Amino acid sequence: MTLHKREIKNVLDIIYRVVKRKYEQNNSPVSRFVRIRSDNTFRVLVGTILSSRTRDDVTSSAASRLFRLVKSPADLKKLTVKQIEKAIYPVGFYKTKARYLKLLPEYLDRLFGGKIPDTLEDLCKLPGVGRKTANLVLAEAFGKPAICVDVHVHRISNRLGIVNTRTPYETEMALRQILPRRYWRTWNTYLVSYGQTICTPTRPRCNFCELRHICPSSRMKYPRQDSNLRPSD
Repeated sequence: MTLHKREIKNVLDIIYRVVKRKYEQNNSPVSRFVRIRSDNTFRVLVGTILSSRTRDDVTSSAASRLFRLVKSPADLKKLTVKQIEKAIYPVGFYKTKARYLKLLPEYLDRLFGGKIPDTLEDLCKLPGVGRKTANLVLAEAFGKPAICVDVHVHRISNRLGIVNTRTPYETEMALRQILPRRYWRTWNTYLVSYGQTICTPTRPRCNFCELRHICPSSRMKYPRQDSNLRPSD
């Protein structure tokens, strides 16, 4: 069920205030991961590559181990693929991600003079970087208005009825049309936290949700599940 356009405009500020407050109150996995990444461009890029298809608590531990070994792309050059694998295990697809990270300095040197690019198009030329990763790097590392849409953002935005989409890409395009630009950079972080603590994939905690009075899914006997929601990169 999707809200009427006029209703969507009225509820966006309410949604943002609630998810922001809950993020600040809860020590969710994504909040711990954000602290590890800090606002360092290299850490944001590497941490986000590691996070694909992996829980944030697992990614946080893996990123911490890796960042004890590497501080810059130059440090990645010194490690073998096996050493990177050992540091990041057990993130999802750790062998593939280790190869991506080993290739990263070469791509940065060859394509961008050793610097991490600051456009969506150029970031997507790097190994292991898709649209979701690129948008998060733009938002968190470069402070640019970008909407990172992962499965949590996709799910919750649909459950709340502010979009009616089947893929994260469709959700990103829809949010670009309705979401105030001042919310773009942090929409992902706040909704991921909310999805980890309240609006979970299965058995969402609707009784504890401060948005239940405006959420179409909370009024259904069984809140919208994720069978039609497809993962991002």
